[in-house]
Amino acid sequence: MPPLRRRGGQGVRLAVCAVLALVLTPAHAQVTVPSAASTAPASQQVVAPITPAPAPQADASAAPTAAPWKLLRDIKLRNPGAASLDRRGALYVADADNNLRQYGPEGLPLNTYAPTQPGHAAQVEAWNVTTTLVFNDDRQQLILLDRFLSLISEVRLADFVDGTIRAATLAPDNRIWLLDESNLVLRAFDPNTQRMVQNTPLDLLIGRSRPDFRFLRQYQNNIYLVDRSTGIYVFDNLGNYKKKLPFTGLSMIGFRGDELYYLDAGALHFFHLYNLTERRVALPVGLDPAAVRQVLVGETYAYIFTAAGVAVYQMP
Repeated sequence: MPPLRRRGGQGVRLAVCAVLALVLTPAHAQVTVPSAASTAPASQQVVAPITPAPAPQADASAAPTAAPWKLLRDIKLRNPGAASLDRRGALYVADADNNLRQYGPEGLPLNTYAPTQPGHAAQVEAWNVTTTLVFNDDRQQLILLDRFLSLISEVRLADFVDGTIRAATLAPDNRIWLLDESNLVLRAFDPNTQRMVQNTPLDLLIGRSRPDFRFLRQYQNNIYLVDRSTGIYVFDNLGNYKKKLPFTGLSMIGFRGDELYYLDAGALHFFHLYNLTERRVALPVGLDPAAVRQVLVGETYAYIFTAAGVAVYQMP
């Protein structure tokens, strides 16, 4: 029995020495910090791999980039009005006498349409290429022209709408979207069947605000309605409301690739429709921003409108 007690005591002493050795031995700490997933409670653990959050993008509006503007020519056109670009880069401009003038991408004159009756061209839409729409707001009339500016048809809107149309645009399927300001309804008109095929009430979207609708355009299966007071309402190609972009104080917008652009504070703002980033491009040096009425941007050329005419610039 005594030998057994000696062996047991020796075992206890060895165990104590081992513990002391572990305590006194310098620790080798883990070099890397464990990921958030490994330290979070089980209910908050992330299954997917942890990736660093991207750094916030710099405010592009603080410093507009200077574009290498190259002036090609000046189109002498007194008080140019509504304008549009088609897919091939041709420019369409309504002059002070309500004639619609067509120019090549570099500003060379091509064709002219002279209406039989005077009026005010509030909007021109030529993106379709095969058909160009002119909306006369004072006469509440739609004029459809072919790509050579020959008359296709005229539509008297009072025959189909019991109200005042504020803006109009041509869809890729040749339907015409109308903003009925009197009844606050976005309507789609089919010129082939001569009837309304879609009506989207806007009163619930607008609420108690007092809208100031200025512009309507369909682009990439979305419809953009510009309200100068509250922003840009976005609908799908069936007229269903999707969202509103908070860009106020605008009378018109344009599109280039996947970007929406507008003129504000002496610079062009380009807003990406999908990654929601924005960049700014300063206007040409020496140009008075207060004199610029609108800007249209194509793939290669930009067109700056003043009271004296249209300046054609080449862009990168």
